[in-house]
Amino acid sequence: MKPALILSGGGARGAYQVGVLKAVADLHNKADHNPFSIISGTSAGAINAVALAASANNFRLAVKKVEKIWKNLHVEQVYQAGSWDLFIGLGRLFASLLNDGIGKHQPLAILNNAPLRVLLQHSVQFRNIQKRIDAGFLDAVCVSATGYTSGESVSFFQARPDIESWRNGRSVGIPSELSVKHLLASSAIPTLLPAEKVNREYFGDGALRQLAPISPALKMGADRILVIGVSGNQTHVPRHDKESHSPSMAQMMGHIFNSAFIDNLEHDLETLVRVNDLIGMVKNENPHRPTGGMNSIGLLVIYPSIEFDEVAAKHIADLPRAMRALMKVTGATRKGGGASLASYLLFEKAFCNELIKHGYRDAMEQETAIREFFS
Repeated sequence: MKPALILSGGGARGAYQVGVLKAVADLHNKADHNPFSIISGTSAGAINAVALAASANNFRLAVKKVEKIWKNLHVEQVYQAGSWDLFIGLGRLFASLLNDGIGKHQPLAILNNAPLRVLLQHSVQFRNIQKRIDAGFLDAVCVSATGYTSGESVSFFQARPDIESWRNGRSVGIPSELSVKHLLASSAIPTLLPAEKVNREYFGDGALRQLAPISPALKMGADRILVIGVSGNQTHVPRHDKESHSPSMAQMMGHIFNSAFIDNLEHDLETLVRVNDLIGMVKNENPHRPTGGMNSIGLLVIYPSIEFDEVAAKHIADLPRAMRALMKVTGATRKGGGASLASYLLFEKAFCNELIKHGYRDAMEQETAIREFFS
């Protein structure tokens, strides 16, 4: 059995994943090691994935370490959010117009994520990843990023020697010794956070060209998959009785981010369910007919029961003054309908703690399904 954990991107929404993981840990014995053979993450999910891998010898302790980061998080630990910082970032964007649209001394971005580099260097023990793999606590950990030059979705993975690289269209798997550079590359939201150079190419957020987020785990041998989504409540029905207004800048950007972080994952899940159904039909109709070595993949998806926009709207006031002003002028308010954008940037402990609580509750409501997944 090779269970895999898929942690999608979503900026500050990644705190929700911690709540789910906390519930999974509580459903295991206190001293159990990491229950996943493969951990694959993108953007904020990549940070959670690598942090878990570094402490794979004790799963509950690993989750507590990740939870500690999120529960005490402030925006200033992720990006510089002062008035002067934002002025410099916007100034670089305008100055690039005089240089063929290219940043002269560093990659273009509105926000400077230097604090995140420091946080990751102090919080994640990268040197322990290979130790955990060699000790058999996991087979592989994978971080996905998008190459700005090649246009490829690149999965950087650290794994056992028998797990080989792959190339399938614009999806590439490259064995690597993971470092802070890979995490910054995977989480570099376009325009907002600067691209990161890995080897000879600059990379941005892994969700941009990741058409099949589940694929890397399958390439590395997963036979069952737990996916923690960061989309809004799947049962939520939008209201159409209110008068519509033209979309604000934040509302439009929020939809772009939702498309990158959420739509591809949900489409990939639908495809996997259809394939499983087809394999099941073939085996039921003719159990002796060969299926070309294909077997159905066990799948458990935990979706949020909340609307991230509504939670974010309550916490916009927690942002630093300059960021609050930016959110206001772009329409990232309840009235403007653009709080979705704020939910990706609200790296504040009050917002993160609320998401952790919701994630824990949602996972515990699926306790039976989680126990069956691991049995």
